Amino acid sequence: MSVQMLTVTEDEGEQRLDKWLRRRFPQLNQVAVEKLCRTGQIRVDSGRVKASDRVLPGQTVRVPPLPDAAPRTEARVQGVSAADARMIQGAILFKDEHLIVLNKPAGLPSQGGSGQGDRHVDGLAEALKFGYKDKPKLVHRLDKDTSGVLMLARTDRVARALSEALRHRAARKIYWAVVAGVPHPKQGSIKFALEKAPGRGRGGEGEKMLCVHPAKMADHPEAKRAHTDYFTLWFLGSRLSWMALEPVTGRTHQLRAHMAEIGHPIIGDGKYGGSETENLGDGWGAGAGGELSKKLHLHARSLTIEHPITKKPMTFTAPLPEHMSRTWKLLDWKEDDVPADPFEVIR
Repeated sequence: MSVQMLTVTEDEGEQRLDKWLRRRFPQLNQVAVEKLCRTGQIRVDSGRVKASDRVLPGQTVRVPPLPDAAPRTEARVQGVSAADARMIQGAILFKDEHLIVLNKPAGLPSQGGSGQGDRHVDGLAEALKFGYKDKPKLVHRLDKDTSGVLMLARTDRVARALSEALRHRAARKIYWAVVAGVPHPKQGSIKFALEKAPGRGRGGEGEKMLCVHPAKMADHPEAKRAHTDYFTLWFLGSRLSWMALEPVTGRTHQLRAHMAEIGHPIIGDGKYGGSETENLGDGWGAGAGGELSKKLHLHARSLTIEHPITKKPMTFTAPLPEHMSRTWKLLDWKEDDVPADPFEVIR
């Protein structure tokens, strides 16, 4: 590696030089940083500095050739295998000093819980420290079988700010899905409330959510209001539709329950979608009765939010998972043929 001339960014703010260096170069320890400063190999705006000096946005830091970072091994990331560390680090869409944004793989739970096992994003976040003392914190969740954009905060301050933004709906999430049939009308809103189904285990509905008509809310005190906007991006005859879904509220299984309730279950949804041969709406259940993958076709495509520190609006977009990408190829659907935000277009 050659000499590097690096600029301190606005996002990095004012901070100690040693802290700035160790976050940029995790392979450096404190002793090494102090020695490089003492010998003049690290300079700021061409001047000699101490490790404890503070750097400011816009300043240029000279960094001498450094050894490559040692590859992560299972022993260096507590509780995370080398393969899982590579997987979760490879899922990063965006990273700065404040937050990390992932493209969560389908089949990986966000957190541990009933029946989820001990392999989940929250546990694997040990491999996402990158020099920080604490692992990043989840600020929202995706269902186990739903892929796509998932945010983690790297500090408590950022976690509070992001949670507040999500709670006050200052973030916009757009999901892509493939559903059975074609909704009529092709764009609209679904406002059924949701409540947990009774019973658990083999004799009950487990974690399934039931839809409640707004007019019947008085009879269901446990039901919570839920609102989903939908837009049909493309359709294949009367068999399948490519949908954009925007959850205005954020209830458990909201998109899955709402689409099934209007007769257009999401493909691959065994919990809400019925069987392959059950005619729901004008489609054929969640299996579509064809060559499509039986995995859930629901993907958190994009998230738009104000950066908690810089206050700049940011949009994160996650590529489709492999099983959905195969479906797009099979149906000859092109991602660039539809608007990134169809709801903005019609507003």
